[in-house]
Amino acid sequence: MTKKRELMFSIVRGLLAILIALLVATLLIFISANGDTVAEKLSSTGDALKQMLIGPLFRMGKNGTRFEAKRLTDILASMIPIIFTGLSVCIMFSANQFNMGAEGGIMLGAFVTAMAAIYLPMSAGLHPIVAILLGGLAVGLMMLLPALLKSKLDVSEMVCSLMLNYIVMYLIKFVLNTYLADKSKGQIQSYEFLETAKIAQLVDDGSKLSVGFIVAIAAVVFCGLFMYRTRWGYAIRMIGINQAFSKYSGMKVGAIVVLSQVLGGFLAGIGGGIEMLGRYKTFSWSPLPGYGWTGITIAILAGNNPWFVPPAAFFMAYLSKGCDLMATYAKVPAQLIDIIQGVIFLFFAAEQFLSKYRQKLVVKSAQEELERKKLEEAKEGGHANA
Repeated sequence: MTKKRELMFSIVRGLLAILIALLVATLLIFISANGDTVAEKLSSTGDALKQMLIGPLFRMGKNGTRFEAKRLTDILASMIPIIFTGLSVCIMFSANQFNMGAEGGIMLGAFVTAMAAIYLPMSAGLHPIVAILLGGLAVGLMMLLPALLKSKLDVSEMVCSLMLNYIVMYLIKFVLNTYLADKSKGQIQSYEFLETAKIAQLVDDGSKLSVGFIVAIAAVVFCGLFMYRTRWGYAIRMIGINQAFSKYSGMKVGAIVVLSQVLGGFLAGIGGGIEMLGRYKTFSWSPLPGYGWTGITIAILAGNNPWFVPPAAFFMAYLSKGCDLMATYAKVPAQLIDIIQGVIFLFFAAEQFLSKYRQKLVVKSAQEELERKKLEEAKEGGHANA
């Protein structure tokens, strides 16, 4: 199948999975909607869907619907951490490494960055850069554990990284509660970050859209070039396609497996650090933030292609904002976003989903290739006779 048709198939498959997920969400909204009659339930469902699909960018009121720039910048700000976790998962999944450690990784990166922002005084320009890099390096080292266990002992990286998420979470809670918390506050949180460590805001409208958004887009460009323009990226993708062939062709499979997971961890840590310094004044995360799980959905939507991560992240941030608005104005549970993510994941993971359509495209491409060769042979034969 040609690259053009492969891309078209991926887009159609993704859009159809999203459409089915939205239809499932609509059905659940209708079931849980207020009203005694079908008409009342349909009206409530329509109001809820307006909040989910239109509300993230437009304010709806008695005077009509109007666009609000603040809502757009809120969505862009929400994209920052999930772009990094999406890129992290893309690289690891491209090597066929189902590492789920981006969730704990972004929390560890945020924590290490926060500690550097408090206890390592530096100049204003250097401080956030060093703090964020320390967070990224910490998570890269963390990912060495599942990576080495996988490459040396063939331990499941999925199980190892899932358990590692909770080890990281409870270790951070223990250290923060016992040694680093500001006891003068009414909740468990660290001391405030030094002013030199804070990241500048792109817009001053309260959305917390920081310079980190520009860094996130730069990370997308870097990862796209790395995966499709370097031999290391090629090796990662080849191992993901066929690990046995890659091994027999001379590739150092173990080293590439480790590289993919460490690089993925580094990106997750960077994302956590940027989110922490761009949005918060203290570290107060208690549970896992959920950005890593969203990153998995984003990577699946993007087809493990870094170039498609930003639109997938925008979609997830938009949908999350819409579900929050539904919970506020239409009394629909905000957890609906988890159901939508689950349905999307289900259809993307189903190998037989649209398999007949893909087969038709493959057959059509093969027939066109045969016809093209026949025409070329006929032309060559005509030239020879002449």
